[in-house]
Amino acid sequence: MKRVVIASATIAAGGNVAAAALLGATLAWSASVQAQASGAAAGGQSYPAKPIRVIVPYPAGGTSDILTRMVGAKLNESWGQQVLSDPRPGANGNIGVEMMVRSPADGYTLTLMEVGNLTISPSMYKLSFDIIRDITPITTVTFSPYLLCTHPSVPVKSVSDLIALAKKSPGKLNAPVGLGSNIHLSTLAMQHRVGAKWTYVPTKGGQSSVISVMTGDGDFLLMGVLQTWMHVRSGKLKLIAVSSEQRDPMFPQVPTVAETPGLEGFHAGSWQGIIGPAKLPPEIVTKLYNEVKRIVALPDFSEKLTSQGSRPQAKAPQELAQWMASEKERWAKVVKESGYKID
Repeated sequence: MKRVVIASATIAAGGNVAAAALLGATLAWSASVQAQASGAAAGGQSYPAKPIRVIVPYPAGGTSDILTRMVGAKLNESWGQQVLSDPRPGANGNIGVEMMVRSPADGYTLTLMEVGNLTISPSMYKLSFDIIRDITPITTVTFSPYLLCTHPSVPVKSVSDLIALAKKSPGKLNAPVGLGSNIHLSTLAMQHRVGAKWTYVPTKGGQSSVISVMTGDGDFLLMGVLQTWMHVRSGKLKLIAVSSEQRDPMFPQVPTVAETPGLEGFHAGSWQGIIGPAKLPPEIVTKLYNEVKRIVALPDFSEKLTSQGSRPQAKAPQELAQWMASEKERWAKVVKESGYKID
């Protein structure tokens, strides 16, 4: 820096005012570039500097909304910024995701959702966005197996009984479900494999589906533990199977769907994850991932979820990206084999 000052003074003293001006301008530009670079780095380090909006693409009160509020409370504690849950339901979550995709890639508009639903959407809907190109995977929060439950009055005690009843009266049993959802496709895959026929009744989301079966309007459903277990314990729902690959430690006496003849190897479940718009700065992705990973490992947080049947787990961003790509292919195959189309 000392040499630069002396050179500038020498040029000016020699009368070369233009050269001195040019050198001064060059130094000013260089300082500006360095300041911008330092400012960008500082911006990444200071994130978040304002409240974070998390678009929940399902109705309020569902699993995604519950988890957003739980994670948001912890983020508020550590970062001192509010995390606001903004339910925007519709089209199996695609309306809310599209809103997020169109938002600035600055980390202040994110989505927490059943990411499995998102991997199904390309096979079910004509989307205005691409789930690989237009989205930045950040991390998962939890995995939850589905519980297969019926209204207490439905005369079945097992999946085999349910299948037999459905075959005896084709189309009579009804399953309330969000059409095109992970749960819908999982139930459809089960139906397709055993050759049973039941009727799907469209609902606005998981909470609506649960209420439908609890009131007797619906006969049975697959649904995440977080939304169903309390009602199983109260006797308002009858639990007949769990969708995990192996029996769940929380209810070891309950058989898996895969233990049913004809459904060997069947497994399904809900991955709740956080995603952002494309081109989200890597430093923001890393900061979000590391903090959520820390949160899901906290004893009070993980114990609360585990007690309700969910399994806290934070996939790394690249791991989540690979999982989403493989699930997209998996569900495309299920849709093609079943021949199902949304009217």
